[in-house]
Amino acid sequence: MTRDYSQFLSPAPLDGAPAPERSNLEILGWSAFFSQQTTIDEMAATPPVRIVEVHRNGLHALGDGIEALIPPGPAATVGDWMMLDQAQPTVSRLLERKSLIKRRAPGSDRRVQLIAANIDTAFIVTSCNQEFNIARLERYIALAFDADVEPVVLLTKIDLSDAPDEFIDAARSISELVPVLTLDARGAEPLSKLAQWCKPGKTIAFLGSSGVGKSTLTNALAKNQAIETQDIRIDDARGRHTTTRRQLHFVPSGCAVLDTPGMRELQMTDAATGVDDVFADLLALAHQCRFRDCAHISEPGCAIQEGLQSGTVEKARLERWQKLLDEDRLNSASLAQRKSINKTLGKTNRKIKKKNKK
Repeated sequence: MTRDYSQFLSPAPLDGAPAPERSNLEILGWSAFFSQQTTIDEMAATPPVRIVEVHRNGLHALGDGIEALIPPGPAATVGDWMMLDQAQPTVSRLLERKSLIKRRAPGSDRRVQLIAANIDTAFIVTSCNQEFNIARLERYIALAFDADVEPVVLLTKIDLSDAPDEFIDAARSISELVPVLTLDARGAEPLSKLAQWCKPGKTIAFLGSSGVGKSTLTNALAKNQAIETQDIRIDDARGRHTTTRRQLHFVPSGCAVLDTPGMRELQMTDAATGVDDVFADLLALAHQCRFRDCAHISEPGCAIQEGLQSGTVEKARLERWQKLLDEDRLNSASLAQRKSINKTLGKTNRKIKKKNKK
């Protein structure tokens, strides 16, 4: 089905001043980073297009006067730029990405699933209710850090909480590098509070569980109610899946907004750098251990264990760090390596259980 994107391709003037003239490609997010990867001759023969949706039957792409469905084949995701070969679309050249958010796909084959490319800012949305989960926030932030995407935590439904400061403090405790904002997704706050990230030419993404307000936020930035939203379930504060696929929307401020379905499973793969960034304090402390290969269990001279005993290291945070590192190592390894890692993890778990019994 052909979609009408004309409503998204006319950025509104700011404060009554005339908007600077921008090409259709610039409105879609084209920048010097991408133009440096091609030539005028190549652009004439194979014009650039951006992937705005991924369907089962192909990639929905937009360009300057172009709307195309590229058949399945290219290893591309929402936000990617390609040089469209209109005669043979499946051999279209994929341009180098500024950023790439990915995860290990659900299932047992450990396949990597591409979530989004060329994102500038990832707004990690969570509600101030039973849905709030600090371990899940750490995972999203690690994914963003590893992808070279700026993460920002958005706390919604704060007006419904009896203890909002507890949620704010918990979110801020994850990393001093990550801003934490509170807002009402249904009012005018998204337009004002997110303005510094939603500038012309930028691409932002709303990530988080179902029901936290991602589609409501996208509607607020688009100044319409084009995206269907649903209320959360009262009994457990969990959301219903309204958004069923990742899709780029182009809003009046001039930025591109990616609305995503809630992800029930978010496993790390090839994200060790991002995990290290989230737990930079523990990593710095680990470098003070006597032994370079310290497992932080019972080795002499372990700075982590000393921190646990003195109370400067939180046991739950340490366990979450170790779990993410083990998960990422296992998901990133080959079959032969996984067997070895599983064996090593089994030994480590037995050591921990033995120590806890004592």
